[in-house]
Amino acid sequence: MRVQLQDDTSAERFAKQLLDIGNGKMAIDRSTQCITLPTHFGKMTSTKDELIQKVFPNIVRIYKNRAGAILAATNNDANAINFSIQNGIPGEATTYK
Repeated sequence: MRVQLQDDTSAERFAKQLLDIGNGKMAIDRSTQCITLPTHFGKMTSTKDELIQKVFPNIVRIYKNRAGAILAATNNDANAINFSIQNGIPGEATTYK
């Protein structure tokens, strides 16, 4: 995934944090074998719907905006988020096979 910076310092910081995680530069807690995400890592929320609202605040009006992205840990999580977002987009759904 590429993060488009466009003079956005928060996007630049986020891109660096993603690289640090991917390159194994984040400290690992020996007892849990997990990393602790930085305080300002992305947009933390309590629910999936709250996350979607923060990343895509006007999804009904501006659903073609490609400026936001949601990272998911698993394909199941990504599918659930995509399904929720698609249900918020106006118009009739079309499935192509």
